[in-house]
Amino acid sequence: MTATFPPPRRLTPKAWLICLKGIVWRESLRFLHQRERFVSALVRPLVWLFIFAAGFRQVLGISIIPPYDTYILYDVYITPGLMAMIQLFNGMQSSLSMVYDREMGNMRVLLLSPFPRWFLLFGKLIAGTFVSVLQVYAYLAIAWFWDIRPPPLGYLTVLPALILVGLMLGALGMLLSSLIRQLENFAGVMNFVIFPMFFASSALYPLWRVREGSPWLYLVCQFNPFTHAVELIRFALYGQLNGLALAVTAGCASLFMLAAIIAYDPSRGLMALRGAPGARA
Repeated sequence: MTATFPPPRRLTPKAWLICLKGIVWRESLRFLHQRERFVSALVRPLVWLFIFAAGFRQVLGISIIPPYDTYILYDVYITPGLMAMIQLFNGMQSSLSMVYDREMGNMRVLLLSPFPRWFLLFGKLIAGTFVSVLQVYAYLAIAWFWDIRPPPLGYLTVLPALILVGLMLGALGMLLSSLIRQLENFAGVMNFVIFPMFFASSALYPLWRVREGSPWLYLVCQFNPFTHAVELIRFALYGQLNGLALAVTAGCASLFMLAAIIAYDPSRGLMALRGAPGARA
């Protein structure tokens, strides 16, 4: 006599929403319980704003360039870059949590749920983006007392840009987490990614100044996705749209997410090739 099993239950839209809500809620609670993570996420850009920008304010004058209608101070110019910096570090921190969950076995439990793997990864990406957006608005609230005051409507128009940039950088961190097998290797890989992306961009200096100093570095900045992420935030903060930055950021976000889904596929991804614990699950 052969055993018969009932057909698998179809997942309802409510079940999908409950799953997504659970993933976001878990990541939010983790962030709230790690107060030092929130403080460090704000201290880093505020040090750049209060010390670095103050020292270079009189040396590096910024001419009239889009989206600005007049001459601006240097600390006003670097604010969009520091906002993207917060999201960049948060994306890398999210990848660190995925490496930790994989080592501790939490990732194995999550990936064994009846939901598709791409949906679970996308849920963690949404959760990380939500946390990064909260950090950025906390930074803007502090910067307001430092006379960094974009148009009031800019606080609303920049939100879609922050979401898209958070998705792109979070997907990049998720892709990198598939390559990191141990927590000890995290610092080296992250430093190899974070600092070149940040410094070889328009976060600290206008591209026309970079071109005057080093034409080859200017080309590197042009092909750096982080440059377009910064410019997307910069224009959106002043109620304008940079079409090229939007296209590059959206394209890279889709590409990084697709690569991360493939990398976490145990049958054909990088985890299977490297024999990671998540693949054996």
